[in-house]
Amino acid sequence: MKKETNYIEANRIAWNEVAPIHAKQTLDELLTHFQQPGYSCLDLVETQCLAKLNLEGKAVAQLCCNNGRELLSIKNNGAGYCVGFDIANNFIVQAEQLKHAGNIDCEFLCTDVYDIPERYSNQFDLVYISIGAICWLPDLPKFFAVVTRLLKPKGYLFLYDMHPILSMFDENDQKDPPTLAYSYFNKQANICETGLDYYGNEKYVSAPMYWFHHKLSDIIKACLIHHFNIKEFMEYEHDICNVFGHFQKRKAQLPLCYTLLAQL
Repeated sequence: MKKETNYIEANRIAWNEVAPIHAKQTLDELLTHFQQPGYSCLDLVETQCLAKLNLEGKAVAQLCCNNGRELLSIKNNGAGYCVGFDIANNFIVQAEQLKHAGNIDCEFLCTDVYDIPERYSNQFDLVYISIGAICWLPDLPKFFAVVTRLLKPKGYLFLYDMHPILSMFDENDQKDPPTLAYSYFNKQANICETGLDYYGNEKYVSAPMYWFHHKLSDIIKACLIHHFNIKEFMEYEHDICNVFGHFQKRKAQLPLCYTLLAQL
């Protein structure tokens, strides 16, 4: 019998592998930035969306937080108790470096987000999920169950991500209009072994990693079955993944990213 792939463990290895490559390209600059009081790396869209929630003193969790730069920015924008969770210990180390550079009171925990300890249940006013998080998770409903568990009653979920329609295209396609290359209804695990460097586009033979295409309807359904009320959904024409920037110049523009705000 073929052994079932442990997608989470495979992705943990791949993300730990790319951490020093990302550090080489971005960490020194981030360390300098976070030494400046109040520094934020958040873009205008998410800054304005989060401002509507009046996060002053509120508790915020970020799942799949990478090096913590976004959560630290949220803390610098007035949030209270903040915790970031990520499976890659090498990125948690970077998050701790950034935290200490700015003397910012944030907590970071290395864990599979499916296994966040019970002590964090019902502790947060907001769960924040940024670009490139949910695509690595094989079980979306299970993930949203974790989000629900972490939130206080009437807590918020804010998701800012690349648009799932982009999974239909080859990122290297320079044609206008681009060619449809993949099915929007793909349900299979997608394997990649050419690296995770979306900053310098360095290609290297990496440990195998697995990503999953979640349709927009999958995301909305996961919200609904976990009793979220969708408060706002917006689509945008700018790229936030450092991969489809050339798509911004298409004559017939595609939605490249979206925000979703929901409340328990």
